[in-house]
Amino acid sequence: MDGIVKTFPGVRALDGVDLEVAAGEVHCLLGQNGAGKSTLIKVLAGAHRPDAGTIHWRGEPVTLASPIAAMRLGIATIYQELDLVDGLSVAENVFLGHEFATVGVLHPGRAQAATAELLARLGHPEISPSRPLGELPAAAKQVVSMARALSHDVRLIVMDEPSAVLDHDEVDNLFRIVSDLTADGVSVVYISHRLEEIRRIGDRVTVLKDGRTAARGLPARTTPTRDVVALMTGRSVEYVFPERPEAQAQPAGEPVLRVEGLAREGEFAPVDLDVHPGEIVGLAGLVGSGRTEILETIYGARRPTAGRVLVDGRPLRPGSVQAAVRAGLGLAPEERKTQGLLMLESVTRNVSLSCLNRFSRAGWLDSRREREAARARTRELSLHPDDPDRPVRTLSGGNQQKAVLARWLLRGCRVLLLDEPTRGVDVGARAELYAVIRRLADEGLAVLLVSSEVPEVLGLADRVLVLREGRTVHQGPATELDEHRVLDLVMEGSPS
Repeated sequence: MDGIVKTFPGVRALDGVDLEVAAGEVHCLLGQNGAGKSTLIKVLAGAHRPDAGTIHWRGEPVTLASPIAAMRLGIATIYQELDLVDGLSVAENVFLGHEFATVGVLHPGRAQAATAELLARLGHPEISPSRPLGELPAAAKQVVSMARALSHDVRLIVMDEPSAVLDHDEVDNLFRIVSDLTADGVSVVYISHRLEEIRRIGDRVTVLKDGRTAARGLPARTTPTRDVVALMTGRSVEYVFPERPEAQAQPAGEPVLRVEGLAREGEFAPVDLDVHPGEIVGLAGLVGSGRTEILETIYGARRPTAGRVLVDGRPLRPGSVQAAVRAGLGLAPEERKTQGLLMLESVTRNVSLSCLNRFSRAGWLDSRREREAARARTRELSLHPDDPDRPVRTLSGGNQQKAVLARWLLRGCRVLLLDEPTRGVDVGARAELYAVIRRLADEGLAVLLVSSEVPEVLGLADRVLVLREGRTVHQGPATELDEHRVLDLVMEGSPS
């Protein structure tokens, strides 16, 4: 791809970007949110037509007029937001658009057999081809998406944040699959914000910044992290977290949030935890350890089979989100685009969503007051661009997360539940979010944080609960733990 230009109304998303991928290599594409990565891969996938520039495929100039045209050439894209259909079976998703059929008659048996072979190749023979996709967890859906790409005769696979929903073992399996593909001459464009993954899997790196190519063809394993981050951000960024208050073995005062013996049969065993005003408590563990389930049960989105949740000493009605919100709880969910935001609505509407009644009188909404209140909160969090009328779908991942946080600040919540708060957020925006979360805690909010990235939990939290297979195996100050100790606990720990 040479000199690729793509302009949207008011935005020049790509301004002469170059990308060169060799056969059988893993080429890593890096850049902050808003750098142009998503637009570039959509041009490569045939979803966007470039305004200028040329694309050569296997030595010949090509025009990628549609995703079907790209797929016919052998280019498949696995997006971070998976383009699958929950209402269809696994096999129907894998062969969607190129079904086994004769004179209009489908052959589901052939599709299921072929799907089973692909899933076995991917190391997941336990996934049933006939199972409805909507019943699968996020990690299994990622595998189905990969099977769908491999159901075509692909020569290039684009993977956008493929490890975002995978645990440690799943990531190892993903890297095994990538190695097998490249050994067969298939090329992979790999996008990730986790720079340690680039070291492990990548051959070369291209860095984008502000819609331009900041660097191309860098060796993935030997280019210093400091140099990569400087190219992405235009400045040197260290992986440091905001300074936290001096650790206390037992925080003073009464907790604002208390969880007593909370459990859901088949998901997590009884858990006890307290969160005090001004404190950040982290939950660490692998995918499937019960972290998200605990957060959602506290929030009332799941009904517990045992135990209770108390706010300021008063028990909440089990399984009631409304009761949790009224008591002062706010949740920033892991899947913010599908569970936390109305993507087609404005920033203002997304921020005001939890307290619209505050801006209405006699059934009429005062849009001016709503807009002013939302804007005041987004400015507190330095949301960019400062445009409350902008559709939230046009914001970067970090700014979308700020919109969710602004909603709960406007609501006046006292307990903030954060599930993977920096998922899909670039390294520069992460530092901003870390500072925001620490500042909110310093101002008196109680924060309960879930993250699959152990350094993030240890760097942000004051106290940490380590979970393994739904059980608490350790609880104590974050300063008593390091990454190796946490991994030992989640892999083979015993309750302590």
